[in-house]
Order: sequence, then structure tokens, then C-alpha cells
Amino acid sequence: MKLLALMLSLSFLVLIHEGGHFFFARLFKTRVEKFYLFFNPWFSIVRAKRYNGKWHFSFFSPKSPEEFAKYPDNTEWGIGWLPFGGYCSIAGMIDENNTDGSKLSAVEQPWEYRSKKAWQRLLIISGGVLVNFIGALCIYSAIIFTWGTETLPLKNVPYGYDYNQTAQKYGFKNGDYVLSIDGKDMYELKDVINTLLLDGGKQIKVLRNNDTTTFALPDGFAKEMVGAGEKQFAMPRFPFVIGDFANNSLGEQAGLRVGDSLVAINGQQTTSFSEFKAKLSRYVNADVVISYYRNNILDSLKIHLGKDGLIGAAPKNFLADVKTEHHSYGFFASIPKGISYGVETLVSYVKQFKIVFSKEGASQLGGFGTIGSLFPESWDWFRFWSMTAFLSIILAFMNILPIPALDGGHIVFTLWEMITGRKPSDKFLERAQMVGMILLFALLIYANGNDIFRWLTGKL
Repeated sequence: MKLLALMLSLSFLVLIHEGGHFFFARLFKTRVEKFYLFFNPWFSIVRAKRYNGKWHFSFFSPKSPEEFAKYPDNTEWGIGWLPFGGYCSIAGMIDENNTDGSKLSAVEQPWEYRSKKAWQRLLIISGGVLVNFIGALCIYSAIIFTWGTETLPLKNVPYGYDYNQTAQKYGFKNGDYVLSIDGKDMYELKDVINTLLLDGGKQIKVLRNNDTTTFALPDGFAKEMVGAGEKQFAMPRFPFVIGDFANNSLGEQAGLRVGDSLVAINGQQTTSFSEFKAKLSRYVNADVVISYYRNNILDSLKIHLGKDGLIGAAPKNFLADVKTEHHSYGFFASIPKGISYGVETLVSYVKQFKIVFSKEGASQLGGFGTIGSLFPESWDWFRFWSMTAFLSIILAFMNILPIPALDGGHIVFTLWEMITGRKPSDKFLERAQMVGMILLFALLIYANGNDIFRWLTGKL
């Protein structure tokens, strides 16, 4: 299901991205030779072109039919077999489909990209980024209109929060409520994470055991946490009340029941689900005595754990015991709210790059496996569209980076031409495109190599 969601999401984003290029190219009467979903090295699943008033198709063909070449002004549409993106091949442009300029005619033709005015070329090349960003804003607005917004204020979590090991190392304790950072009041956990990791907040004020405590975080806290590979800074603290059992659950077989509240392991008190899970993992292939409350009566039983160190029980949904704040929005109110949320998402993502471009951040880069893991295991339209909007923001930002072979590289060269009045030579563009492609392939191999390593070590 995760793979299906990832494929559908990326396919949609590729279509609208390349559609942005296509729209502006045709607007300025530039010939679009091919428009493909997925790449098609060696052969295509389907090729289609409309001419003489009807559509013509070719299936599983290694190259375009000769008849297609007789109508060069008509776009060839197709679906490739390699499901990693897509492309819009524009006549007279040096890009990933024409890195050596071999497809360029000796003389500029009026239908070619290179013959258009600089401002027209700027719109053609930036069309994909614009559509991705605008598309994300539209999706966020639609999400807010359909589902509204749901927030969980920090103060509404009755047992406080559990923190990761790096956070506990520098002063946080399980059960703390963050009140303020650098004097700024915190409303929800997202505010805490953004202020600490993206804005570099240091002075922490927490509520601990009905008293306030302050402490300071060191420089480099965010990088250390990212480098440790800890996926969550904190999560709501809640007792382990059994909500369901897995198939062949050791806990159920030993006598535990839905509704039991697990409070200790081998006499060691556990006040939250995360604490119970952490302590239980120490007893792999060993006997443990689980203490629990049932109908307000304390009891215990013995379980022999397997190699996974689990009892096969899931906690009750803690949100049933907390008060979230839901806000509904009408059609017109959802639009500015969606735009605001999309802009905030972009700003937060841009801020993350100060961590990404560090040794610790680079070690946590991921490829398709990491992206796919963000989708839920069962189909959820809210999560699907939320992830699609977020990926659209990422795609827009990544493509506008000033790297040759990306849209941003072409944008920089075009802006240089508009400012100086000097157009980069085709030979320079060819070499820049080749360098950019090498950099992108190296990054792709590195990121997906990280995924493979995490998969082999069980950390993905």
C-alpha cells in the first residue's frame, strides 16, 4: 500500500510539473516533441500522437513509428516503463534529453525554445516549479476545506511528553511540558520542534512535577539529534492500556486482556507506553513478569519473550483521552488558510537545509525508500493528499536550486542573459548540463544507498 501511494503521488506530481513546462511552451508557440510519464529507455509501454484528426497508438515499441515523424509539430504522448519521474522534451533546448546538443538544428528555428525571448524562456523553464508550488497550495486548501484542522495543545496532554535520548541527555525529562523557548510561549509540539531544530532555540522553560525549571541547550543540539537518527523529538506520554492484540500475541496467550493497564516489568515501574516498550526490549529471549491493573485490581503474570522482545499488544488510542482543537473552514476561508500553511511549510523546509548541508544531516539523507515510509500502511486520503502536497513543495524547491540539469540552473543562465545581455553558448550549456547530471546521479545513488543500508540494518 505504501508503494502504491508513493507511485500515485509521484506520478501526479510529475504530470503537473511537466504540464507546467508544456503549458508555457505551447503558450509561446514552442514545439513540444514528447511528453512522458515515467522514463522509457529502450522501449515505451505506449506511444500516442494525434494527427489527421484522430489518435494513433504504438504499444511496447523501442522507438517512435516513422509515421509519427511526419507530424513534428504534434506532441508525442507516452508512458515509459521505468517509474521514476517523467519528462517534457521541448524543441531547441539542451536538457536531460539532449545533453550534447545533437538534436539542435544548425540554424535557430522559430518554434524552438532557444529562439524565444529571454522572458518567455524564463516562464517556460520555471513553469514546472510554479505549478508544483501552486498545486501544493491548492491541495492544502482542499484538505483544510474537507477535513479542517486538528491541533493538540501542549497543555491538553495529561501526562506530559516522552523525549528521545539526545533531548534527555541535555536536560529534558519524561513528563515535561515545554512552556517557552527563548521567552517565546509554545502552543503545540510542532512549535517546539520548529523553534528548537530550525530556529536554534536554546533557553528552555518547562513544567516539571508542578514546578517550573529552566535549562539551556548547547550549540549543535539539532545536528546531534539528527545525526543520531532519532525520528521523533518527543511524543505524548500516555499509560499503556491495551487496545488490541496482534495475531499469535504472547501477551494474549499468557492471559492479558483488552483494557488491562500495564504498569511494571519485573517489579520496575513503567508509567508510560514508551517507557514500557523501552524496558521490555532489554529482555529478549527471557522471562518477564508483567504487572497490570484490571478492574482496579493489581495482578501479574509471566511471559517468555521471543527474539523481537515484544508481547504483541497495541496501546489504546491516547487521543480518546485528550482534548484536541478542531477548526472547520468554509470554501473561501480555506483558501487563505491553505496558502498560509503552504508558505509556512516551504519556509520550514528551506530552514532545514542548514542541517541537511552538514555531516550529520547528510548521513540521514534518504531516497525513495525513506519517502515511501512516510505514507501510511493502510489507505488514508487525508495522509495521501497531505504527503502529496508536502512532496510538491519539496519538488518545487529542489528544482529551483541553481544546479545545472535542474530547472534552477536554466533559470540562473536565463537571468544572467537578461541582466548582462549575453547568452551562454550552446557548448557551455552542454557541459553545464553534463556536470549537473553527474551531480544529480551521485546524489541519487548516495541517498538511495543510505536507504539500502538502513533496510539491511533494520533501521528503515
